[in-house]
Amino acid sequence: MSDKRRKIMRALNGETLTPPPLWLMRQAGRYLPEYRETRAKAGSFLELCYSPEHAVEVTLQPIRRYGFDAAILFSDILVIPDALKRNVRYTEGHGPEMDPIDETGIRALKGDGVVEYLAPVMETVRRLRSELPEETTLLGFCGAPWTVATYMIAGHGTPDQAPARLFAYRYPKAFEHLLTLLADISADYLVAQIDAGADAVQIFDSWAGVLGEKEFEAFAVKPVARIIASIKARRPQAKIIAFAKGAGYLLKTYRQKTGADAIGLDWSVPLAFAKELQQDGPVQGNLDPMRVVAGGKALKDGIDDILEHLGHGPLIFNLGHGITPQADPSHVAALVERVRGWKG
Repeated sequence: MSDKRRKIMRALNGETLTPPPLWLMRQAGRYLPEYRETRAKAGSFLELCYSPEHAVEVTLQPIRRYGFDAAILFSDILVIPDALKRNVRYTEGHGPEMDPIDETGIRALKGDGVVEYLAPVMETVRRLRSELPEETTLLGFCGAPWTVATYMIAGHGTPDQAPARLFAYRYPKAFEHLLTLLADISADYLVAQIDAGADAVQIFDSWAGVLGEKEFEAFAVKPVARIIASIKARRPQAKIIAFAKGAGYLLKTYRQKTGADAIGLDWSVPLAFAKELQQDGPVQGNLDPMRVVAGGKALKDGIDDILEHLGHGPLIFNLGHGITPQADPSHVAALVERVRGWKG
């Protein structure tokens, strides 16, 4: 169908809608009891990601509950390192882990066969597009090269990604090679998602905020720009959201330098600055997920502030990062009701 009925796509094309369309990062997740039931049936987390039957089910669960304007493919940013045979595993209470990679390992990496390995993900996308309501946008995604690289080098998440930063300073050529390889694989992966039925895609740079100015340019901007240029060269109509969490003032030129159609904003971005960024195109965000946990006045005030500042321009209402397991599903329902009830 054309983009005219899908509100998220209209917003990505620069249209101002009242009320704005909305979806929530991690909207399919542990805060929903039905997700936990499906997760238990699937077995491991990666088995859930690679099972089209279960991945479709958990993607659809928040759509059935809340009628969000977009469904985002249920998967994980670390399926690419998994496809690169880094022995990715998820331990309850410890987060993702994998075999850490060194300079020699990086030089031995081959990107061949990654998209083929991730064929179950594309099958999930195809099934979702056929099962979703016609008006619901289907979003694909990947992790940004910098964020994926931080896990590959440390073997796990760290508070400030010091292992990856140190590695980049000590072995700049190997690190650049890793980022370039991840960018090219990610571009192929996102094109495959688009071809399978994704309407638009998002690139998650969850650890962009730990980078200094020069490092942000080299490690966050350059690889994401490479991904977007590669996608646009092959699929000129593709719409891409880039989310660089914690980037702050560096977001001022992020859209222009990367070529993203829209930029995601975390909750630390001042709304006055967000309004400036909106003058150049659509923005997405940026409610603090803790307001959803709190509910009540804190939730209402946060929603109203965003709508008052950003609702008169192209906006996709979202959180400033993923919804947390502590969120009460009734608070999410209240969020949807308040956003949808906004008259402008």
